Amino acid sequence: MAPALSALLWDVDGTLAETEFEGHRVAFNRSFEASGLPWRWDRPTYGRLLAVGGGHERITAFLEQVEGRTPERGRVEQLQRRKQAIYAELVQQGRLALRPGVARLVADAAAAGLRQGIVTTSGRSAVQALLEGAPPALARAFDFWVCGDDVARKKPDPEAYRLALARLAGALGGVMVLEDSPAGLAAATGAGLPCLVCLSAATREEPEARFSAARAVVESLEEPGATVVVRRGPPCPEGQVTLSWLERLLDTP
Repeated sequence: MAPALSALLWDVDGTLAETEFEGHRVAFNRSFEASGLPWRWDRPTYGRLLAVGGGHERITAFLEQVEGRTPERGRVEQLQRRKQAIYAELVQQGRLALRPGVARLVADAAAAGLRQGIVTTSGRSAVQALLEGAPPALARAFDFWVCGDDVARKKPDPEAYRLALARLAGALGGVMVLEDSPAGLAAATGAGLPCLVCLSAATREEPEARFSAARAVVESLEEPGATVVVRRGPPCPEGQVTLSWLERLLDTP
């Protein structure tokens, strides 16, 4: 018999909100522009760069590719700081809304007494900017954040989820991860945690084989006026992802 659901661990980018293409990508491009650099990442280019976790790492990998040498650390840090400030401005302008069903499911979990945490490769400032623009009750529902600043190795390495488990006193039973990407799924399963993948704009075209380790794969947490599309896993008869359905996934191999 599966343990009762006791905690939810949430990824941020693509899971809580569709932040990648119209948030982070835009901010990176404006940072390049403000620094007098000629590069602008279009959606296909940025989609490929998402394989590199973390802003510093993404900038470094790109500059190594286009310039043929490792960039100076101070230069990368300057670009990343400017990018973070621009990203915060985009959030404050209301450009990045929560995905449908997120606020409801977080609220339901809080009301049921589940512990909830954030586990992301994004920096703490990016998480703070997003949550400051969200309903206050949502931000209060998270017991802790594990951010890119807190780990030496980012997703797909499982370090962030192992740190989250330590914050949960190491209890494996009843913990469910919500992710949107192959890297996030690999990080969760590498830490021994079951994972629901909720596909995002950045990952919807990924081959389904890349999500074979997920307990289920859905296109959204809810579809107003329609049924949630389940690509992998048991049917979602309520028309939205619920705590009872997540608990059912704990017993799904």
